[in-house]
Amino acid sequence: MLRLVALDMDGTLVDVRSSWGAVHDYFGESNDEALRLFLADAIDDEEFLRRDITLWWKHRPRITVEDLEEILATVPLMPGAHALMDALHARGVRTAIVSGGIDLLAKRVARQLGIDYALANGFRVDAHGRLTGEGIIRVPIKSKDTVLARIQAQLGVAPEETASVGNSDIDVGLFRRSAIGVAFLPEDDHVTRHATAVVRDKDLARVLPALFPEDERGSGGATGKAF
Repeated sequence: MLRLVALDMDGTLVDVRSSWGAVHDYFGESNDEALRLFLADAIDDEEFLRRDITLWWKHRPRITVEDLEEILATVPLMPGAHALMDALHARGVRTAIVSGGIDLLAKRVARQLGIDYALANGFRVDAHGRLTGEGIIRVPIKSKDTVLARIQAQLGVAPEETASVGNSDIDVGLFRRSAIGVAFLPEDDHVTRHATAVVRDKDLARVLPALFPEDERGSGGATGKAF
């Protein structure tokens, strides 16, 4: 029985590739160099986040979390997000966001969709809500599996009772801790190869047959890896 579904946020629950990128785009910036260094293991999560903030400071030296909330307010939910969450909640399935994205957006998405847990990365601020330049790493980008393992332990849920949904190679860690791993609008072959099902339609409701294939069999529908 499926008891927990863990979902990536950027490119999965929300219709932007990256919440960090949404802020960079707002300021007309790019973090390509920092991303290159991070992927090469030349900088860690904390330094990656610091470099992002430094880019924003060039345009708004006193940027606050309220400023970021306003910038991120325009980020839309992925089509089908409400339908997927409603179906999971109706079955009593617990839900969690496990994202390397920005926690301000994750909290808003969790409120809108009724998601039980929202784990993402945030910022240290001063008494006026201004970013200090230091981050709060709750989800190491390359170690999402460790975060999911803590959620499972807290809920008493086994990997065999867990499904996960993500779109990129960093979500493969979630798949490893899950009986079902759904690659939703996959960005690369790596995530596809490690998934148990692939959804290429831009509609999160299409994830449901992958999570509950017995419903498809019971209704006479076909099942398979691609939906």
